[in-house]
This record gives sequence, structure tokens and C-alpha cells, in this order.
Amino acid sequence: MSQPSPELAVPRVPEAVHRRRWAILGVLMLSLLIVVLDNSILNVAVKTISSPAPTGIGATQSELEWAINSYTLVFAGLLFTSGLLGDRLGRKKVLLFGIVVFGLGSALAAFSGSPGELIAYRAVMGLGAAFVMPATLAVLMNVFEREEQPKAIGIWAGSVGLAIAVGPITGGILLEHFWWGSIFLVNVPVVLLALVLMTWLVPDSKNPRPGRIDLPGVLLSVLGLVLLVYGIIRGGELASFTDPEVLLPGLAGLAVLVGFVLHEKRSDHPALDVSYFRKPPFAAAVAAIALVFFALMGVTFFSAFYLQSVRGYSALESGLLILPLAVAQMVFAPRARLVVERFGARAVCTAGMLLIAAGLAAFAIFDADTPVWLMELVFFVQGAGMAHIMPPVTVTVMQTLPREKAGSGSAINNTFRQVGGALGVAVLGSVLSTTYRGEIEGHLGAVPPALRDAAGESIEATLAVADKLGPAGRELVAPAYAAFLDAMHVTAVASAGVAVLGAVVVALFLPGRAPEAPEQAAVPGEHAEAGESVPR
Repeated sequence: MSQPSPELAVPRVPEAVHRRRWAILGVLMLSLLIVVLDNSILNVAVKTISSPAPTGIGATQSELEWAINSYTLVFAGLLFTSGLLGDRLGRKKVLLFGIVVFGLGSALAAFSGSPGELIAYRAVMGLGAAFVMPATLAVLMNVFEREEQPKAIGIWAGSVGLAIAVGPITGGILLEHFWWGSIFLVNVPVVLLALVLMTWLVPDSKNPRPGRIDLPGVLLSVLGLVLLVYGIIRGGELASFTDPEVLLPGLAGLAVLVGFVLHEKRSDHPALDVSYFRKPPFAAAVAAIALVFFALMGVTFFSAFYLQSVRGYSALESGLLILPLAVAQMVFAPRARLVVERFGARAVCTAGMLLIAAGLAAFAIFDADTPVWLMELVFFVQGAGMAHIMPPVTVTVMQTLPREKAGSGSAINNTFRQVGGALGVAVLGSVLSTTYRGEIEGHLGAVPPALRDAAGESIEATLAVADKLGPAGRELVAPAYAAFLDAMHVTAVASAGVAVLGAVVVALFLPGRAPEAPEQAAVPGEHAEAGESVPR
């Protein structure tokens, strides 16, 4: 075997780390699995949690949204900061801290005695998750050589599909055999296993020359993101984006973020080098991430009510029904790099966005009798679309930034995903609730005035009032189903429109097929550059 030439003798990744890179990826996937699994479980459990005690805790539609959004608010607000801290202090340390806090929040949430407590403990979970998500991708970028990163990111993204599958099924099994809090308590043993494996396998890495910390930039990013996301969430709650309670925090958040960008442009030690956003592929990639999660998160929120309230499936059956979406992601995401190598990121991501748009538009023809096979096909198409978008755009974002800034790159990736998702839940949720109320109000004449406003809030609220009224409430059931289906159809069309917009963005700005690489670029073991972030 020939000896490596001197210029190739120093690899970016130490040999000891390189040998165990796939085991490390497995641990990172487990950490990611915990966080994503929890959110997918919660989507299945919303109907149970909204039930009166002892089945649930009697959470209203607004409280259910806040159980999701308190997590999102803290998570989105701290993502960028946690990425910076990982680059400065060490990504393994940040990952361990995040997983401990997430486990603690899960244990507390399991024993919540009221919706208010659940909302608060979900915020604690969001704090932990904010330190986990960016760190997993940042560690990945520092244990794989550049040529293996697309494959590793594809597998990493496929683990999201695994969580989407395991979450609802696990949630359904737990809800059929245990109390609602078990959906959070199940996280604790997985957290303990992840802690042991992380301590043993995962190397630490950080930016060896981080420079001075940009404290004003960090504070501006946190304040701006929290205000913006709060305004978005409040707009969804009130089903109005012109209310002062929505406009003031939303516009203040945007103003603070503009101030953050201006500060970063002038700083000699910026927390975020905003010049990266001048590169069309980078900007298009983060925009695509935001748009795809805008479209999907709103649909995810109402699909649980469609499957359980309208179709009558149990939580477990609902989880099994979305299995094709997860299977498609698990099958196609690790192989997306091969398609990108052949056709280019632009063609692959455009096709993926159009698949998602088609899947979302299909909800506009779903009714109370839609065949199960058609629903399964639509979920599979959506999963296949996701699998051909997330790996390529994530690779684009992460490989644009230098390796020592991997935490910041991962934080940008996740921040745009969360802000897009929060907007999706708020905007599409308000479209759903406004359309539903408009459809159902004409049928609430027989409902006592004290219950009328609450009865128009959601399909679950209408059915609960109908049940409370006894035989007199039976006439509300069919109109409630019809009103929800009409509202779902309108929301599905809006979601598909957003996905089409995403297809236009990636078609215009993502790079096409890469030219053939010169032969020497295929040699593994690139040089460690000065200041390179090296795991140990």
C-alpha cells in the first residue's frame, strides 16, 4: 500500500474519531430522536390532553396551542445563542447540558396538575432542546470528512422520519394503557441512555479561536426572535394579525432583528457573519427550510383532529396511519445525496417541494369517507418530498460556513425551521379556526348563549358542547364535521400555495448539477487548516 504524501498526512478528523464516526452518528440520532419524538407524540395526544380530568387536564384549544408554542418560543429564541455557545465552550458540553435539562422538563411535564404547569414545563423542555438540536449537527460536521458529510446528513435527516413514525405509535400505545403524562415520562430512560453513550463516545470540539464574544449581538438575537415568535403565536391565537397585541411584539421583534443585522455588519467580531446571506444558494436554502416547515406544521396540527375527531381513529391508529410518511423519509433521505449528485440540488429540491405541494393539495379532497389507501399514498408522497429537500438544503447551509462555525450554521438551520413552523401553526391555524367559526356559527342557534362562543372555537369544542347538551346536541355533530372539512380544505390549499412558493425559490436560486470534481479532490483526509475545529 502506498504511503500518503506529506501534504495529505494531516487529516481534518483524528483517526480515533474517524474510526468511531458511525457510532457517534448513532448517538447523535438518538439525541435528535428524543426531541423530535416528543413533539410528534404531543400532536397525537392533543385530543386526550384536552379531555376533562382524569382522562386529561381539560386544556382548551388556546392552552393546547401554548403547550406547543411555549416550547417553540423558548426553543427558537435560544437556538442561535446555544449554537454560539457550542462553538465557544464545546459542543459536547452543550449537548450534555441540553439533554439533562430536556429530561428534567419531561419528568416535570409528566406530572403537571394543570394546563398552566404543562405550558411552563414544556418551556423547560424547549430550553433543553435548544441546546441539543444545533449541537447534534455541529458535532456531525466535525467528525465526518467533507466528502462523507452529505451521506451523514441524509442519515441524520432520516432519523427525523424514524421519530415521526415512532412518536405517534409510541404515544398511541402509551395513551391506550397509561395516563396522558406517560408521553413525557417515556423520555426519561432514553435521556439516561443517551447521557451514558454521549459521555463514552462523542468527542468534544470547539472553535479554537472564537475571539471576543459579541454580547450585544447575542442579546439582540434572543430578544428579536422571542418578540417575533410571540407576535406570530399571538396572531394565531387571536386569528388576527392586525390586533395591537400582535403588531406591537411582531414589529418590535422585526425592528430588533434589523438592529441585530446592522450591528453584525459593523462589528469586528460578529456573532453571525451576515455576508453569508448574500450568497444565493445559502439564502435560498434557509428560505426553503422555513417555507417547507411553514406548510407542513400547520397541516400536522389539524391532521390529528381530522384522523381522530372526523374519522374516529384512536391515537394509536392515527399514529399507524402516518407511518408511510416516516417510512418514505427513512428510505429516501439517506439516499438523497445520490440523486443530487446526478441531477443537482436545484432539480431535486424543486421536485421535492412540488411533491409536498401535491400532498398538501390532496387534503382539499379528503372527506369523512376518503379511502385509507389514498391517505396512505398522500402521506408517502409528502415523506418522499421531505426526504429530497431537507438533506440537500442542510448540506448547502452547513458546507457554506467554515467547520469551526458549525454550531452557528446548525443554529441558523434550526432557527429558520422553527420560525417557519411557528408561522405555519399561527397563520394556517388562524385560517382553519376562522373558516371553521364562520361555517359553524349558523348552526349554534340552539346552544345556550353562555356556551355559544366556546362551541365555535374548534371541532373538539363543538363536539364537547354537543355531548353536554345530550339528545339536543346531536344536531350539531354533522354540521361540525362539515364545517371542519371545509376549513381543512381551505387551509390545505393555502399550505400547498406556500409549498409552490418554496419550489419557485429553490428553482431560481439553488445551484444546479455540480461539475465533475477533479480527481485529486476525491482523496480522503484533507488538511487541517489553521484555526480548524478539531474534535478530541
